[in-house]
Amino acid sequence: MSIEIVLVEPEIPQNTGNIVRTCAATKTKLHLVEPMGFSIDEKQVKRAGLDYWHLVEIETHKSLQAFLDKYESSRRLFYATTKAKAHYAQVEYQPGDMILFGKETKGLPEDFLFANPERCLRMPMSPDSRSLNLSNAVAVFTYEALRQLDFPDLY
Repeated sequence: MSIEIVLVEPEIPQNTGNIVRTCAATKTKLHLVEPMGFSIDEKQVKRAGLDYWHLVEIETHKSLQAFLDKYESSRRLFYATTKAKAHYAQVEYQPGDMILFGKETKGLPEDFLFANPERCLRMPMSPDSRSLNLSNAVAVFTYEALRQLDFPDLY
């Protein structure tokens, strides 16, 4: 078991398609939390993910609460946010860890983040920047976690 990526209410199909490619290249399971701003059957998502869709295990969830009900008590969850004190490389990742990313325009719900500050992680960046593109952030977090785990099943 490696890490898993969770997209909570993604809005931009091209980002999700790019994330599918990252997950395919890293053998990382992808969770999609509804509602989404598109259908995964849409042309833009398929185009961005190219012919990698069959290489990715994807699980969908009807809501963030449905996802949490299923996984919160059995897995370590980390929340990517610009509002964290700790950064993504200050964690010792373990197999089975799940990293949640919020929607492109708002991120994860603020009340959710404030209730779980010890799980929040950020990416260091210029104070003049709001955030990185979602698909880029997923790639950075994913590769750091996999690097720490010695890139399981990858060569």
